[in-house]
Amino acid sequence: MDLAKFIRDVPDFPKPGILFKDITPLLNDPAAFAEAVGRMAAPFPRDSIDAVAAAEARGFLFAAPLALALQKPLVPLRKPGKLPYQTHSLQYDLEYGQAELQVHIDGLAPNARVLVVDDLLATGGTLAAACQLCEKAGGNVASCIVLIELAFLHGRDKLKPYRIHSVLQF
Repeated sequence: MDLAKFIRDVPDFPKPGILFKDITPLLNDPAAFAEAVGRMAAPFPRDSIDAVAAAEARGFLFAAPLALALQKPLVPLRKPGKLPYQTHSLQYDLEYGQAELQVHIDGLAPNARVLVVDDLLATGGTLAAACQLCEKAGGNVASCIVLIELAFLHGRDKLKPYRIHSVLQF
């Protein structure tokens, strides 16, 4: 199945000059969505990871079914004030400002091998922060998986030495 056919280009969103990769057509097609999750799970035998972590919001769309497919716990990385228990926090820079992610202090077992998931790798800021937060919480990042990689933005460079897998590259 050609999953790229299910990714819609939206020019000038969220601001002029940006070509947004819209995943909603893929989400609207159960067969395409299942295929995407299957391809994201394929590189990871169940015994190679201990947990699946993702930053909100679109990362959750792929991390939840991926955690079920791999039969591993799902660890949400959330914006400030969204988690009800004690948290680890990490502030990070984005191309248009700053952001912050949090994880419960007991979200990861010590030395857990974590698969970090997101929908898209652009400049790498959010994925790098997610990896750093997982490490701050006591985990070890085993690998990262994204549905879409915008290779021309070189986000992969910001993520060295983490292993990065992507299903689609543009």
